[in-house]
Amino acid sequence: MTLTGTCRCAAITYSLSSDAPIAVYACHCTNCQTWSGSSFALHSLLPEGALTLSGPLTEYAYEENGQHARHYLCGTCHTRIYNTTSAAPGLWVLRAATLDNSPQLTPMAHIWTRHKQAWLNLPQDIPNWPQSPTPQAFMQALAALR
Repeated sequence: MTLTGTCRCAAITYSLSSDAPIAVYACHCTNCQTWSGSSFALHSLLPEGALTLSGPLTEYAYEENGQHARHYLCGTCHTRIYNTTSAAPGLWVLRAATLDNSPQLTPMAHIWTRHKQAWLNLPQDIPNWPQSPTPQAFMQALAALR
């Protein structure tokens, strides 16, 4: 199955080939809330290099709490497409709402719930963590759901 996505202005397009459905999670950290202007952001962990992209990407890098992050965004409209982080080497963090089929996505997990909005009630039957789990714990929990 091939999934496709785009930025807001369609200057960036991408595709992803996957035999399995991608696992989407909601991040409630304050950075995601600020960057998205919303209560959380939807992400999906992908193997490094999983996306085939075309269009003008620009990069924003920063360091926070000893972690290095690089965000890749549309050079025209500045929609964030994916990022890398030293906390999850070898993985790309896709902004899942940029997928063309994003209205059909349902989070399989929630992270950084200690910062979630107080009015938001999370489902009881899916994993959640008050902070960020280790990549191993996260992947193990998602594998158990499949």
